[in-house]
Amino acid sequence: MKSKHVSYDEESLKVLKAIANKHRLEILRILSVRPHNVNELAEKLNLPFSTTATNVKKLEDVQLISTELVPGRGTQKVNAKNYDRIILDLFEKEKEINDKQFFIDMPIGDYFDCYVQPNCGLVGEKSYIGMQDDPRAFYEPGRKEAQLLFMRHGFVEYRFQNKIPYGAKVKEIEVAAELCSEAPNHKLDWPSDITVWINGIEVGTWTSPSDFGGERGFLTPSWWHTNYTQYGMLKRWKITHEGCFIDGNNIIDTVNIDQLELEKHPFISIKIGIKEDADNKGGFNLFGHKFGNYEQGIHLTLDV
Repeated sequence: MKSKHVSYDEESLKVLKAIANKHRLEILRILSVRPHNVNELAEKLNLPFSTTATNVKKLEDVQLISTELVPGRGTQKVNAKNYDRIILDLFEKEKEINDKQFFIDMPIGDYFDCYVQPNCGLVGEKSYIGMQDDPRAFYEPGRKEAQLLFMRHGFVEYRFQNKIPYGAKVKEIEVAAELCSEAPNHKLDWPSDITVWINGIEVGTWTSPSDFGGERGFLTPSWWHTNYTQYGMLKRWKITHEGCFIDGNNIIDTVNIDQLELEKHPFISIKIGIKEDADNKGGFNLFGHKFGNYEQGIHLTLDV
């Protein structure tokens, strides 16, 4: 399923203007079934040929549909859709990376260590990886292809290459991931306290309100049933000299970036999990590039 992302720029505004019309939306719906020529579209829309052709041209101009010449009774122009979904990104774009900033996008299946208890599982783009509700699946050779992992209790730990230049000091570190709670199938009222540790130091707990399901995630493949978990929320843990923040809110002011000792190790450990003494032990789902609503794994950004 091919998606087009639009956000805050002039090109995206043109796309939004193009689809802000009931006839053009209907054209896209019709073309989602199969390609049509303008005559066929005009007949189905009960519109004049000229009006239909104008609407087709506006959708072509923003590359939502394409037109090609195909043999028929002579040669005719046939219109086809280019995308299955149009996604409006309302979240803040990633900061532009400069020579004093280092960024890594870690696949969710590329964890270094884990402790897993059912219900649990690894899911690839096209099928499960190993057996569902079997912690042994988390040691499958194919685990690196995971696009969704979930567990009722436990953790996964990632080790990122330390790209900090020798002699440099880190000003801030940010970890971003798409997460939610983990309930059987899904449950909208299912809080879970999800904690992140960096180099073994706790840097903040976020209480997920829900195991989101019932409505398909933008990237979630069609074979994955909608009564299962579908998407999460994009959460950002940031640690600076002032303390630890989640989505810009100061969570811990007794831990700062110096205590993480990022410059002293060949790797940076990021652990995500449920604490033994958590108030809400609702598990967690972690989404990869091809599941959920955000096309990413675990993002690590360092500012020096």
